[in-house]
Amino acid sequence: MRYFVASDEDIRLDAATRRALRGSYVELSDGVTHYELTGPEDGALVVLVGGITIPLFYWDKTAEQLHARGLRTLAYSAYGRGGSDRVRRTYDEALFVRQLAELTAALDLTPPWHVVGTSMGALVAMAYTNRYPEAVATLTVVGPAGLGRRPLPQRLLRNDFLSGFVARRFGRRLLEGHLGHNVRDPALSAELVAMVRDAYRCEGSLYSFFQTLQDFPLYERQELFRRTGELGIPALLVWGDDDQVTPITHLDTVTKLLRPRQTHVITQCGHMAPFERPHDVGDLLASFVVPQSDRLEP
Repeated sequence: MRYFVASDEDIRLDAATRRALRGSYVELSDGVTHYELTGPEDGALVVLVGGITIPLFYWDKTAEQLHARGLRTLAYSAYGRGGSDRVRRTYDEALFVRQLAELTAALDLTPPWHVVGTSMGALVAMAYTNRYPEAVATLTVVGPAGLGRRPLPQRLLRNDFLSGFVARRFGRRLLEGHLGHNVRDPALSAELVAMVRDAYRCEGSLYSFFQTLQDFPLYERQELFRRTGELGIPALLVWGDDDQVTPITHLDTVTKLLRPRQTHVITQCGHMAPFERPHDVGDLLASFVVPQSDRLEP
């Protein structure tokens, strides 16, 4: 799909634009990454890996809960999201794993750290863990993508011409319709849509979103779950019982393949548990990562 700028993308990501956003920036091999490294300086580090649509601000409430429990957090926007560059690259798994690896290296962080991924970010987190197992103390996946077969509409988007046409004509409507299924509470849903809508005013945002739908393997990732489960790294699985995006019907499959040390289902919760239920997620993460000083044997 050829790079394009949608008609309502009226902000260019440059130094002036970025100065208006909180957080920090670092130039990596594929582009600039927007990040925040916050919380107690002596706290164990939790790295937060977001999903397909969200900027780093998505993690704010969960990060506050983790800070209150003595943990330090690194949140960042994936390429194409938030204040990170809209790169003209293949938006595949390798791009996002490389971004995470280069970011932690550029910040001169001392491993291992605790990695948390939600939705597509869970796949990035698992792929990163397979590539750099020595850097990961624990792995938490929340409402993970990667199960089921690619639905027909997304299979059709593999065609460059069709994907470009749909993205230009209907992209904003499809994006906001997708966001509407992420959380149960209407007020939180409106807050989420406003957050993402604001970030998607930046030039190239819809291109990046639809290019990711084309390039990133979001379905039939059983082998990735299985390989991750065989690493012997303590894993926590968290899922909302009313997840309409990555249905909890896949819970048994993920549990069998990932072999998590702990599994928690949050009741009356949709797809975005860290956004909907930050206190619950903060409790689960803190109680899981703090005592983890050992690893399971493969």
